[in-house]
Order: sequence, then structure tokens, then C-alpha cells
Amino acid sequence: MKKTICITGATSGFGEACARLFARHNWQLILTGRRLKRLEKLKQELDTEIHIIVHDIRDREAVKKDVDNLPEQFSSVDVLVNNAGLALGLGPAQDADLDQWETMVDTNIKGLIYCTRFFLPLMTQKNSGHIINIGSVAGNWPYPGGNVYGATKAFVKQFGNNLRTDLLGTNIRVSNIEPGLAETEFSLVRLSGDKEKADGIYTGTKPLTGEDIAEIVLWVTSQPPHVNVNRVEVMPVCQSCGPFAIHRDKEFS
Repeated sequence: MKKTICITGATSGFGEACARLFARHNWQLILTGRRLKRLEKLKQELDTEIHIIVHDIRDREAVKKDVDNLPEQFSSVDVLVNNAGLALGLGPAQDADLDQWETMVDTNIKGLIYCTRFFLPLMTQKNSGHIINIGSVAGNWPYPGGNVYGATKAFVKQFGNNLRTDLLGTNIRVSNIEPGLAETEFSLVRLSGDKEKADGIYTGTKPLTGEDIAEIVLWVTSQPPHVNVNRVEVMPVCQSCGPFAIHRDKEFS
């Protein structure tokens, strides 16, 4: 019997790469996203059983309805990849757009907890499963303009830690994958579709790819059932943690 994986935000980036890789490994897929045409195209291209769900994970009732009404074939979920998320803006907090902040909170935090809460009973009923949250190095290390985005990813990390404590005594695993610089549609979305600026972020670098992260997700899920990989922080070789920033004022010179 094929295993079943649900991947949120499967229309691009890490989510799409995970869908393609797990399909090649003969898993059946539940793919969610907001863009129907992209999901349908992916379904046509992949050689496995696929159930697509079109909704915005910020819509609590829509998420609940779609999970409650999964076809029988897809109702035994082995892995949930909470991948859907985004960053908006790179400006300092004092100039930030509050609507962008709320969108990040609603998507990266509330959407993730809706999906987790509604899929968890499917796992606890059979006492097995694996929740994989796609976090970010931004949840560990601050950088200018990271304000609310980094804070949402810090939430994701701690939420996963707390899930592990709640699920102690079950066979359900929880992992947090924390990528650094990666070239997907992430920067294009963050910079409101400005392709020139988005491309500039990767100039002169060899960033991570969606396929790199998908391989890590597959490796984490492939460990023996008694092994829980708590977190994986991964950066491209061209990236590192910066030194402490120090502002030097002439007044004190």
C-alpha cells in the first residue's frame, strides 16, 4: 500500500519539488494551494495518485472542510509537510506595512496551525505519522528587514518543539527544516513581483534549490520509525551567519 503525503503550498518552490520527488518514490499525494491551474498541471505531469485541494490556508473553515472530506483513499495521511508560507517586504519595522505583517502572521502561523490541528487526529487515530514544518534560518538568526517574517518562523520552531512534548508516548514524529538562502519564487513574492530586485538577491551566489530541500524532507521521512530528526538547519556554502552589527556614532569617537 502506498504511503500518503500532504504538501501545502505545492504550486511552486519547496512544495512543488517535494511533490515531484515523492511521486518518483511512489508515494500518493495530497497537494494544496491557491492556484488551481498549477495544481492541475502538476497532477497531469506526475505518475502517481494525486488529490488536489484548492484553498487558502488562512481560511480556517475551508481547511477543516477539506480535511474532513478527504476521499477514503487519501484519508490515512503518513506525512504532513507544512510548507505554505511567505515573506512580504524587506523594510525596517518603523516603515512596515501592517497589512503585510498580518498576512505573514495569518499564513505562516495561523494557516500552519490550522493544517496541523485538523490533520493530527488522522495520525493519532492510527498512532503514526510525521509532521514536517518548513521553517527558516530567519527563525534563528535576525537580519535587517526580517522583523515579522523571522518572528513567524521562530514560532514555527517552538510550535514544533511543543508538539513533540504533547505527542510524547505516540509514534508521531515532528521535524523542522530550516533553509537559508534558496532560489524559488520566495524573493519575487517578497518584493511584490519585482523580478530585477529578486534576481539581484542571488547574483554571484549558488543558493539552495527546491530540490535540495525536497531531498532533505525525503531523508527525514526515511529514517527508522524510532528516529525523530528534531531540526535541520541548512545553508548554501556561500552563506554564513554575519558578525554582530555595531553602529559607530561620531559623537562617541
